[in-house]
This record gives sequence, structure tokens and C-alpha cells, in this order.
Amino acid sequence: MQSVFTYTKGMVRTDTSYCPGCTHGISHRLIMETLDEMGRLGDTIGVAPIGCSVQAHKFMDIDMCESAHGRAPAVATGIRRVHPDKLIFTYQGDGDLASIGTSEVIHAAARGEKFCTFFINNGIYGMTGGQMAPTTLVGQKTTTSQAGRTVEQAGSPLRVCELVSTLDGAVYVERVALNTPANINKAKKAVRTAFEVQEKGLGFALVEFLSTCPTNWGLPPENAMKWVAENMIPYYPLGVFKSVES
Repeated sequence: MQSVFTYTKGMVRTDTSYCPGCTHGISHRLIMETLDEMGRLGDTIGVAPIGCSVQAHKFMDIDMCESAHGRAPAVATGIRRVHPDKLIFTYQGDGDLASIGTSEVIHAAARGEKFCTFFINNGIYGMTGGQMAPTTLVGQKTTTSQAGRTVEQAGSPLRVCELVSTLDGAVYVERVALNTPANINKAKKAVRTAFEVQEKGLGFALVEFLSTCPTNWGLPPENAMKWVAENMIPYYPLGVFKSVES
């Protein structure tokens, strides 16, 4: 009999607490698969702040640390400086990284801190009830923008990769998506590159994952995947925004 699914080493065998169709689980698996393939599961530390991302420690079977909302880059900075031989990463949502934690990630990137940030962008506050986030698209309806976000009231959605890539200390910045098998394969390659940049001590690396939130978008999981392609990717284009090779 041919196996169609095996647990990734580094993932805890437990029931998920994420909503049906949520792509957090995909990103978890990509990170753990990569660390396993690199032989680094035993000497990696992850930092996850408040939001849906705070549950990462339930599923990633590595050393994990929780932080205050938005403060994961500050915590990761301290851990990395104390443990320069370990791989360190933050795992943050857009309501965290692109809002209350913007200054933390910007200054960590500017300093060239040698850790990775994995940024889950689903364009909304997920855990707290579907409020408008800095990454919510113009016209997108949320619990706090029930007629749809407007530029006049809330400004334009924040493009994090484009912003971080202007900073000298950021050496690798890429945006990927988790909506198709082809894009998921590209996302895994981006995760690997980010960790390799850290292993070489080159500077700060950020990978942004365009993700789904079917519950707060009010869409079935299949339609949420299509929504990423039809609405998110046109505004948040995929690709490498900065690389040590470019």
C-alpha cells in the first residue's frame, strides 16, 4: 500500500486547533520539514507572539518561546545574541507584525539581526474576531470595516516585504503564497533560503506567506484559496524583493 501522508518529524501528533481551511498548518509543516532536512530540529528556537500564531508551540516539536503581542523580534534578538550557534525564528501574523509590532521588526531588520521572521499575512485579525488589519485590502469587509476598507479612512494596506527590503540589514526578503501546490513548493524553498542566510550569519531574513482565514473572510476553504489568487496576489505580488545574490 502506498502512503499518501506521513507526519513530518518535528510536528507534534495532535489534533489541530486551527479553523478548517486555515493555512497555518501548511506553514508549520514547511518550517519543520526544512529544519528536519537541515538536521537542525534539535538546536532551533522559535518565538511566537499573541494571535493565532501563539498556538505554534502546540504543533512544532522544538524549543518555543511565547512573547508579548508584537514583541517577538525583540525576544528573538536577545535569544540569538545569547545563543549565536542556534537557529532562531519568529512566527508572526499580520495583526501582530504589521501593527503593534511594526517598530520591532523594522528595527530588527535595520540592525541586521541574524534570525528569520516568518510572516503570516491573511489580511485580517484572526484570533480576536475578524477586525481590519493594516494588511486588509481596500474594499474588504471586516467586523470593523463593515462597508469595506477605504483609503480615505484607513489608508492603503501595508506592504511589508517592500518596506523591509529597503533596509540595509535585511539581506533576504521574499513573499510566497500557500494557495496551490506549486506555490507551496516555492514557499518551502524560501524557508530553506531564509535559514541558510542565518546559518551563514549574513543578516536578517523575512518570508511573507499569503494565507487564508476562511472563518473571518466568511468563505468556504476552497473559495478562500481562490480569493488569495484573485485578490491578495494582485496587490501583494509574489517574488524575491531582496537577496544577497541580487
